[in-house]
This record gives sequence, structure tokens and C-alpha cells, in this order.
Amino acid sequence: MATVPVYCECRQPYDAGRFMIECDVCKDWFHGSCVRVEEHQAVDIDLYHCPKCAILHGASLMKRRKNWHRHDYTEVTDSVKMIQAGTPVFIKHLRARHFPSAGGIVIKMHGTQLTHKYLEKHGFDFPILVPKIDGLGIALPASTFTVRNVEEYVGGEKVIDVIDVARQADCKMKLREFVEYYNAQRTKVLNVISLEFSDTKMSDLVKVPDIVQKLSWVENYWPEDSIFPKPCVQKYCLMGMEDSYTDFHIDFGGTSVWYHVLWGDKIFYLIKPTNANLALYESWSSSVNQSETFFGDQVDRCYKCVLQQGQTLLIPTGWIHAVLTSKDCMAFGGNFLHNLNIGTQLRIYEMEKRLKTPELFKFPYFEAMCWYVANGLRETLKEMREDDCQPQEYLVQGVKLLIPSLKCWIQREGLISRMSELPDQIRPGHLIKELSKEVRFVEEMNIGNKPVKSQGIVPAVPVTRISQDKNCSFSINPSKRKCRRLRDPSNKTHSNLDILELHTRQVLKKMEMAPWNEDNMSSSTLRVKLSGTSSPSSTAAEKGCSDNNLQLVLSKGRIISHGRNKEMKSEHCSASSEDEEEEQTDEQSSVLHEENLQWEDQKPASQTPLNKFFESVKIEIQDGTSESSEQYNSDDMKEEYSIQKLSSWDEGYDQSSDSGKNDLTNNSLTGKSHQVPEKPRTSLKRCKKDSMVESWAREAGSR
Repeated sequence: MATVPVYCECRQPYDAGRFMIECDVCKDWFHGSCVRVEEHQAVDIDLYHCPKCAILHGASLMKRRKNWHRHDYTEVTDSVKMIQAGTPVFIKHLRARHFPSAGGIVIKMHGTQLTHKYLEKHGFDFPILVPKIDGLGIALPASTFTVRNVEEYVGGEKVIDVIDVARQADCKMKLREFVEYYNAQRTKVLNVISLEFSDTKMSDLVKVPDIVQKLSWVENYWPEDSIFPKPCVQKYCLMGMEDSYTDFHIDFGGTSVWYHVLWGDKIFYLIKPTNANLALYESWSSSVNQSETFFGDQVDRCYKCVLQQGQTLLIPTGWIHAVLTSKDCMAFGGNFLHNLNIGTQLRIYEMEKRLKTPELFKFPYFEAMCWYVANGLRETLKEMREDDCQPQEYLVQGVKLLIPSLKCWIQREGLISRMSELPDQIRPGHLIKELSKEVRFVEEMNIGNKPVKSQGIVPAVPVTRISQDKNCSFSINPSKRKCRRLRDPSNKTHSNLDILELHTRQVLKKMEMAPWNEDNMSSSTLRVKLSGTSSPSSTAAEKGCSDNNLQLVLSKGRIISHGRNKEMKSEHCSASSEDEEEEQTDEQSSVLHEENLQWEDQKPASQTPLNKFFESVKIEIQDGTSESSEQYNSDDMKEEYSIQKLSSWDEGYDQSSDSGKNDLTNNSLTGKSHQVPEKPRTSLKRCKKDSMVESWAREAGSR
């Protein structure tokens, strides 16, 4: 068995997660932490000598600087070569340049004015500057909080990404090592901009602004039971040394960003995300000489905004910006997606894919986030439609732009590899179809100029996540409210017919019928037409026997009234998907109904005991002795069903029945009162149906 090679003074095998450097004399490899060589220092070493070789060959030889304007400072000085971003010469020239003030594009306001309603009304298209934190609902450490305190709360062994500003290159360091270098004499400029601390103790010291929490997709739509890890992008700690510079960029996924300077200063160079500027940015980002070209010179205007200690800045979606740290600075910030600029967010994401941005610099699980948002917006639009509330224009336009992207993600090549970001609980085809229907409903409402019940600002996130504004009350149609209660089992008010349905289910259970499989029931519908009297008296039987025809449908394991379905359809309150299922059930049942009529003619007229059975059931309901009635009264109903309510139900049902039913003769009280299909699509046989009817009759007699 081959042995694993070992390296360094510690004689450990190779570890890809640890920085190592090779000795130019003995050719052995050493861990940087074992020989006290940091990764950012290794690039400055020309010839490295390990501790043993240094005894014979002397100390390591360092590179000699030959220029101050190139990332590779060993290049021979040549005036032809352009200045590269981040170098000392570049920083000097940038400080001396003049830029238009951002006062004309940056909106200054008090923290209490920055509300959800304000942004929905005026939009979030320009940067917002809040001079003080009062009213923002933000919590931050004191201004005396230092990088040493960050190490105490986060942990010195945490490995962080550090930017070598002069080379514009990333390297890895332990937080402890960065803090030591920050407080020591510096030979180069290092910048930390990606320390996300949501999973550390320091998270308790920082609370993001209230407006960010209300807008954030992650906070409002990301489910707790998601199979994907929750994106942590809302709490960053930025520790920059003087002259730190971040070149022009757009935050990943088109996210908006908030910054608060705890101490020090930062200078932002802002560019509007117009179509022309975004096209120029994409071309500039893919060019080979990107670092030699200052993007601010490629556009018509680049604005300068100085963010001082104690101030907070919110940058909207898609804004192109660069950042210069004019003096040592600590700042807190975060990124968030929202409903106000869905189209621009999707555009930036597609741009990142064209530019082949590494996954490390993209929004985590962006597509999964969009699927969750689409599902939430579908519910929001549905509730607003049922309440006759007109959705905001930005929300409708955002959904319209989101639908094509969802379709593209499930139709493009390489579907199997991209399905990894599709949540398990999401049915993509069904979701897109339902979302498209809600958009069409809104468009039809706008075309028809249908008046809405409320012109106030409505929440653009699920109402279960945020509390509704007390000043914004919606006038809900009573029929809509009734329909919603019917669909919600927890709020359902049960009728006498519901009690009868429950009683029938209990009878079927006592008969020990074979279990109804969902797959079988999805393609099988058993329709039974029952004729009974509305009153046990003989006078009422003679008067209303032909009008009181109850039509029950056994569909998908549930016994429901076909007449009640028609009443609910007349209210136009059920969702379109439920209507389609009911129409499909009616079409299947109509075919079986014709077969029932053929088999019904062959049945002997000997089923009159069934009428007595229904009379006894109604008497039990009136007296309150029925087991099913007691169950419903104990669980869902606080008022008993009296004889008067039963009679009024019978009268209402007689009025809503089809006029054609009045032509039925008294034969419906005999053999034709109970129709059973000759060849149902279930496993039950005809002989078993006969025994079922007889069992019902015997049970009615025993009661």
C-alpha cells in the first residue's frame, strides 16, 4: 500500500485548504502558518529559503519594485503602459479628479420618512442618504468598536477573504492575522469587504434597518423548511485601510445594498443604470484591459457621494458604483432583493451568466429564491383579486417579467443540471400557469375599468408575513368572504347537507368497504341520485317528493352535493383551478349518468325503504341524536340545527333546483329513486351495490 507523502516541518499530508510555499533550495513545501509567511507576503518573495536552508544560504530574497502604477510592480517602467486601478498612482490621480456632486440624484430624508409606503408610491430608483440613524430601526455597536472587538465576537481563527488593493487580487487570511497587520506598521493596503457575520455572536449587536427587513425577499419569502441553505447576505462588516479601492461593479444578482459608516469615511462614485450604461458596463467587464480603463470616463456622468461617520446610504438595484476609503474606516452593510425592481434584478442576473461570473460572487440560490417569490406573489395576487383590490403597477410588471425567466429556466438546454435550484415543493408548470392567470385577471380588470374597493397602498408580500396597515381597510364583498370560508376547513360553517354527508361516510365505513385509492378515485366518479321527502309527514311527502331530489357526487374520496357546486359556481368565488376540476368531474359524471339511466330501467321498483331511511336521518338531525350531527356540533358548530332551519334549507334547495325536476313522477319514490351505475370504474361489482342498498335499508329500519 502506497504511503501518503508528507510535507513541511509538521510532516503532514497536503491540505488544499491551507496556504503552502515551496523552498527554492530543498524543494520541500511548507505551510505558511508553520514558517510564518502569509499568503499576501509570498507574492513579494523572489526566492524563498526555508528555516533550515536559510542557515546555509541566507534569508529569502524579495522582489524589487520597478513601478508604482502596475499590478505587477516588477515590470520595467514604461510610460506607454496605462495606469491600473488600485495602484498608488491611480489612487493619487483619483483623489485629484473632479466629479459632479451627487446632491442632484441622492435623496436625503429622515429615517422616519423612509417607509414601505413611500417607496411603493415614489419608487426606489435613486440612492437615499439618511444623515442620522434615528427612525431607521437600526441597531449598531458604539463608535468605539474596533477591529480588535470584531475579532473577539467573530473569532480570530475564522478565515476571511482579503483584497490586496495595489494588485486588486484576493487572498486568504485568518481574522487574527488581519487584525495584527491592521494595527501594525503596514507595507501594503488591505481591504475586507465580504465578512458576513450572521452566524456569529456579533450578529446580536447589529440589526438591519426596518425598511430592509420589510422589502427583503429572503426575510419574506424564503421558507424555513427549504432544502437549500438560507442566503446570508444582509450583515457584512467592512474594514478598510486608507486608500482602499473597489473598482466599478454591480452588486450580485442586482441586489440593493445598505451601508452605514461606524467610523471613518467612504467615497462612492455612482453611475445610473440606464440601458446604455448597462451595455457599456457589460462590454467593459468582459474587456481584457478592464483594469486600465476607468469606467467613469465611458459614461456621460459619474457622480461623487461622500459618506461620513454616522450616515447611512441605500443604493438601488443595478446602480454601478466604485468605492474609495479616504481614511481608515469600519462600516456595516448588506444586500437584499425586493419586489420594487424585479425586472432589473433579473437583467443583472442574466448579465452575470453571460459574463461567466464565478458562483462565489453571485447571489446564493438566486433561481430558487425566484421560485419561492413567484409562489408567494401568486398568493398575494389571488388574495387581492378576491378582495377586489387593485395591485400596484410595479408588482404586476414585475410578475410579467418574472414569468418568462421561470419558463426559460425549465426549458433551456442542460435542464437536468439546473434543476438543482428548483425547490421540491414547487410544481413549476402549475405555478407558471396559475401566475399567468392572475396576471390576466388583473389585465381584464383594468380593461373593464372595474372599480376596486380600496385605492390605498397594499402589501406586496404575503399578508401572513407582515401586519396590515390599520389605516388601510379593505371593503370585502360578503359573497367573497362566504366563499373563502367555504374553502377554508377551519372557518367552514356546516349545513344540514354536510351532516348528511358525514353520516353517509360513517355508514360506508361500517360496511367495511374497500379503501378508495387516490389514483383510482382520480379517474372514477360515482353519482347517486336520491329522492326523499323533506318532512316525515305524509302530506309533505305527497307535496314535495318530486322537488326534493338530492344529487350527491362521490369524487376523489369525498361525497359532495352537485347542487351545492352549482350554487358556489354562481357566486364566482372559487379559484379557476378548482372550477376546471369541477367541470372535468361533471363531464365524467354525465357519461356515467347516461349509463345509470340504462341500468335503472332494469332495476326492480323495490327501493322504497331508502326514502324511509332519509326520513329517519332527518329526524335524527332534528332531535340532535345523530352521531355525525353531534360531531359537527362539537367541533365546528356552536348552534344546533333546529327543525325550522332544516325546513328553510329544504325550501331554498327547492327554489335552486332545476325546473326540469318538476316533471318527475311519483315513480322516483320507488325503483328509480336510487341510481347506481352498472359498470363503475371502481373495483365494486353490481352485486355488491345491491347488497349495499339493502344494508342501508336494514340499517335505517334498525334506527
